[in-house]
Amino acid sequence: MEIQEKTVITVENTINAPVEKVWEYWTKPEHITKWCNASDDWHTPRAENDLRVGGSFVSRMEAKDGSIGFDFGGVYDAVNNNEYIEYTMGDGRKTKITFSSQGNKTKVVESFEAENTHSLEMQQGGWQAILDNFKKYTETGQ
Repeated sequence: MEIQEKTVITVENTINAPVEKVWEYWTKPEHITKWCNASDDWHTPRAENDLRVGGSFVSRMEAKDGSIGFDFGGVYDAVNNNEYIEYTMGDGRKTKITFSSQGNKTKVVESFEAENTHSLEMQQGGWQAILDNFKKYTETGQ
């Protein structure tokens, strides 16, 4: 039996905010709905988050015109407040996010196993755009 190597994509950004604020904005549903989209023509009208090992999360991501949408979710494998999150997506792929405090700044590094439908460049670009949107929202509240 052939074992296929999984491709891992990493995106990162440094947020101009302390790690406690970054963690809160990353994990609280009332914030997730404000930043979890890759472009201005998409939005996340609903988010649920049970942030604990074995807990699940789901974010409803939709085009604003209602033409398409999907639930993005998974189950938490590891959670260490203000430091890291690991989860398994609904399709079995793994993700790890680290939050590194740098005084009044926080470096967020997110690594995820790629899927086989979209190009690696498209996946990296989409996840980076969401992380960039998170940075903007966390720093400016918009």
